Amino acid sequence: MSRIEVMQGDITTLAMDAIVNAANTSLMGGGGVDGAIHRAGGPQILEECRKIVARQGGCPTGEAVITTGGKLKARYVIHTVGPVWNGKAKEDELLTRAYENSLRVAVENGVKTVAFPNISTGVYRFPKERAADIAIGTVQRFLEHEPSLEKVIFCCFDAENLALYQARLSKS
Repeated sequence: MSRIEVMQGDITTLAMDAIVNAANTSLMGGGGVDGAIHRAGGPQILEECRKIVARQGGCPTGEAVITTGGKLKARYVIHTVGPVWNGKAKEDELLTRAYENSLRVAVENGVKTVAFPNISTGVYRFPKERAADIAIGTVQRFLEHEPSLEKVIFCCFDAENLALYQARLSKS
């Protein structure tokens, strides 16, 4: 059985140890999945984000931090900041690091199941095909060396991303 699954749906409804938030560097909530997670999880998530900002001044692109899940079914929210797409080579590396650091934070906090949205593919305009290759490849490489993670779900918001992830996973 594969430890990687793909589905289409609303990440805020998943009962996982952790869900990943495609956050912005301020951690103060925003549009897209970030706004949806903050709305569904309630004020406790924003409260913890404010403490992180006070301690370290936000979350740089490619890094990840963890907060409570608040009112969500998930115990934790791992906030990571993906790159804004401008067609530069370092953006691939930053997106890879966003996935790697999210997985590392998950393992450090005893997380066994984690769900990812399609990081950077919305308003940050990262090409969806390229982002899918990076996401799947990064997670597969990480899982080869990390047995404690039992399940990673890619929770796609739209049918286009769902089809891309399903096609890529069927080949691997």
